[in-house]
Amino acid sequence: MNQLVRIGAMGVLMAGTISIQSIAQGTASTKEAPVQADKRYTQEIQTLAKQPRVQKAFQLFKELDPWTMQNLITLTEIPAPPFKEEVRGRKYAEMLRTAGADSVWTDEVGNVIAKRRGKTGKKTVVLEAHLDTVFPEETDVKVKQRGDTLRAPGIGDDTQGLAMVLTVLEAMERTGIETDADVLFIGTVGEEGLGDLRGVKKLFDTPGLKIDSYIAIDGLGASSITHRGLGSHRYTIIFKGPGGHSSGAFGMVNPHGALGRAIYYFTQEADKFTRQGVRTTYNVGMVGGGTSVNAIPFESWMQVDMRSESPEQLAGIDKLLQDAVQRAVREENQMKRLGADLTVEVKMVGDRPSGSLDQNHPLVQRAIAATRQVEEEPALRVGSTNANIPFAKGVPGITIGAGGKGGGAHALDEWFINDRAYLAMQRTLLILLAEAGLR
Repeated sequence: MNQLVRIGAMGVLMAGTISIQSIAQGTASTKEAPVQADKRYTQEIQTLAKQPRVQKAFQLFKELDPWTMQNLITLTEIPAPPFKEEVRGRKYAEMLRTAGADSVWTDEVGNVIAKRRGKTGKKTVVLEAHLDTVFPEETDVKVKQRGDTLRAPGIGDDTQGLAMVLTVLEAMERTGIETDADVLFIGTVGEEGLGDLRGVKKLFDTPGLKIDSYIAIDGLGASSITHRGLGSHRYTIIFKGPGGHSSGAFGMVNPHGALGRAIYYFTQEADKFTRQGVRTTYNVGMVGGGTSVNAIPFESWMQVDMRSESPEQLAGIDKLLQDAVQRAVREENQMKRLGADLTVEVKMVGDRPSGSLDQNHPLVQRAIAATRQVEEEPALRVGSTNANIPFAKGVPGITIGAGGKGGGAHALDEWFINDRAYLAMQRTLLILLAEAGLR
């Protein structure tokens, strides 16, 4: 794609007045009314929390705070832009080996996978955070500390998640906690943006790897439980013409004219479409093209994002975009006075499936009970995270936070405070052991 000119974002148009909270920048998450945990899962979690080895691990999480924070800084200062996670991945693999995993490997797309064998191995449980950030390779990722606040791009989303996954493994090793199931501790690639969840998609397409339960770590805090997946379609749309001098070639098709029409027709229809039914959003996020003020552009492009929990709604708004693009091409060609016709290339660059796990499912119920066990109030949410793939595959999955407090996700001044982050680790360990079985 020729990105000679970048024109500002077109702005998000959203239906409804639902309050929005964020798991990570660009990952919308709506809050539901909390539910009560079934008594059997509350009892299960309480029993687990009283086990001496678990109590020892709880204390160890606090003692390991300096170690966890140093790992956070080390990993944050290794750039991991989209499709370039390899260097951070190598370091993370080394850390997982040092923490005591039975085996560590990197798959074809760059996922770093550490296996801790269970006593029976009849089940496989995943604990995962993502390696990638949204920032380009040249971004200054040096961590700056002022008081209790750490600032650096990507420090919370999702490097704190990586640090937490590592600490959970370390604590299990040090305290001698064993499980029935095999546990995979994973750093995935491709969660952000045009990565299109390629890391977790690869995990579920790997022959011989049967995942029975999936726990993703993304975002901060110790209260959120994402059990519903926000599906999305993303497109790069490129209008192409012969180009020419603004005066000498006047009358040729103009790709910018078609782009303008396409955006207008799409947003007009999408606005009406999204005012009813399941919440659906759309955004023309980037546009560009052209070489000079006195040259008819040979190319004009845009990138479009559409999201909904409902596959039907997502398909509906997708059709509105396709119709708008084709109408724009036809009308621009009808205006042509000379030269070749305008053409268009429509390329899907992101396809995140929707799906959900019922709030009464044991995994969600265990997460609710574990959240209350650490004296936090559970908040059930919908979001666009790595858990979208297990949702769509019919595999139990959730996404939960990595603890602490922070803000500015996807911004250069992103910040993190280690405010009782150990609570999220305690919660995660309880959920993990309930799923994997404590021996």
